[in-house]
Amino acid sequence: MKRVTGIGGIFFKAKDPSALQDWYRRHLGIDVQAWGGTAFSWSDSHGTPTGGTTIWSIGPENDPSYAPSTTTFRINYRVEDARALAELLREEGCDVADQVEESEFGIFAWVTDPEGNKVELWQPPMGQ
Repeated sequence: MKRVTGIGGIFFKAKDPSALQDWYRRHLGIDVQAWGGTAFSWSDSHGTPTGGTTIWSIGPENDPSYAPSTTTFRINYRVEDARALAELLREEGCDVADQVEESEFGIFAWVTDPEGNKVELWQPPMGQ
């Protein structure tokens, strides 16, 4: 089984999310949307879309979705089978969260690395 197949998103917390979003918009040209981030569409070396996206988002520093980690970032990794990988990681002795979440956005599972960083495993919906 493949484990990680790519990066689905990069999320980080800020003391002043609006100001930081504006900085990235102004100085780096990132098209920050009202929800606090953007979706970068994937393309091949010729610029032809390939059907995937990577989310980039800034949120408030009190965002509970980072817990139990106290870091200011979270990386979301694309995986082929979130449930199977979470179980395999648990068998390998990793600190895997008990819950698995399923929604129209896909299937999500979480593991905490040895440094205390919460890692998100994301299985995209079929066809994405």
